[in-house]
Amino acid sequence: MLRATQGVNVSLAELKAAGELNLQQNLDALYAACAEFAPGASTEDCVLAVQNRKPPEGAVGGARRQLPGLRKFIEDNKLVSIPGTEDALVAEAPPHRRFNSAYIEIPGPFEKGLPSVYYIAPPGPTWSEEDQLAYIPGETDLLGTSVHEVWPGHFLQFLHANRAENRIGKHFHTYSFVEGWAHYSEQMMIDAGLGGGDPEYRIGQLLNALLRNVRYLSAIGLHAEDMSVAESQRMFEEKAFQDFGNASQQAFRGTYDPGYLNYTLGKLMINKLRDDWTAGRGDREAWGRFHDKFLSYGSPPIPLIREQMLPADYDGDSALLPH
Repeated sequence: MLRATQGVNVSLAELKAAGELNLQQNLDALYAACAEFAPGASTEDCVLAVQNRKPPEGAVGGARRQLPGLRKFIEDNKLVSIPGTEDALVAEAPPHRRFNSAYIEIPGPFEKGLPSVYYIAPPGPTWSEEDQLAYIPGETDLLGTSVHEVWPGHFLQFLHANRAENRIGKHFHTYSFVEGWAHYSEQMMIDAGLGGGDPEYRIGQLLNALLRNVRYLSAIGLHAEDMSVAESQRMFEEKAFQDFGNASQQAFRGTYDPGYLNYTLGKLMINKLRDDWTAGRGDREAWGRFHDKFLSYGSPPIPLIREQMLPADYDGDSALLPH
């Protein structure tokens, strides 16, 4: 599947090892951030404290408040160019599209006059009051979602893709590029200084990363090994610290969407390409140039972009993932 759709040709063992390594790295980073945020507290209590600080105006209102600040942060830090003046609206997800907590709908390259809308799902009406409250994201968790969906995630990426120089670049999109870029953006923004070093912001970012780590391992487990849906749900609860509603949704999604490992897979490939490309070109100072060049291709398989951006150093699949 990955070879045919994403241009990624690595062994299952290498694929799984990369995911397990990143999961452990993110868990270790979470333990360190919690030790700073809530010294002496358990990781579970630390996570609960972060998750319980809900946006006072609700998730939809909170996201509307966050977006202008995220755009300004990108511009002030010259992280990536914004090729246009468009903005995204925020709305509650309609009942038939509440199988995931948030998503965005973006007009195609030849559609005119249509808005982009960042949708956020409310809790299930039949859930217990406790589960409904737990489902509402915490402030920094929501911030990570706003980064992922809008600035500089999906929305900004498609502003670039819709302006690609050729029609294939405008129309053709790969799962690992689109979701990889949006997920990569969450960590990149915190690494660039979003939140001013406050460990609560790092914890919010890491909770989103751990969710994608467990998706990655669940996709492999459910479709290439003998993992059950119940085991997947337990892993979402224990390793990604997800509440019942999100954990059950995510485990069920894994049964019909094995490609949801592409969030972490794409992020890992982009991180590796960025580090290799910026080495000798300014390192951290070259991030903005890297992002603009990377997004200029549209959304093709990331291995093809690596071959274009590092032709002299390209050595096939062995350089795609960190070791």
